[in-house]
Amino acid sequence: MHEQGLCTVRQQKGSARALGVQSPLTYNRRMAIDIDIAYVARLARIQLSEEELERVGRELGGILQHAALVQDLPTDGVEPTSHPLPMVNSFRPDRVRPPLGRETALSQAPEAEDGYFRVPPTLESE
Repeated sequence: MHEQGLCTVRQQKGSARALGVQSPLTYNRRMAIDIDIAYVARLARIQLSEEELERVGRELGGILQHAALVQDLPTDGVEPTSHPLPMVNSFRPDRVRPPLGRETALSQAPEAEDGYFRVPPTLESE
């Protein structure tokens, strides 16, 4: 099993363990992956029925097969990246400009009083 690189997902039925999903690939070919789904579910305090254990075993096997396929992709000469597409700053360049005048800013405000913006009170007065 180890030499072939099989992935085994174990499901527990009562006290006996039964082998679940076997896939021809593993995430890491040097080490076979062996997961007891019922044990992990108990650690997570999740109750799974026998049908759910089988379904999760099949799904996990599929996920591990996909991870193995990704692991086997030829990546020689490919630079590691944190993002698949080049990151481009979409902001305009900063330019120093004179500040907006008080009168201009206050002219666009819904309410102004004595040279300041008038806003509703934030604290209730007693």
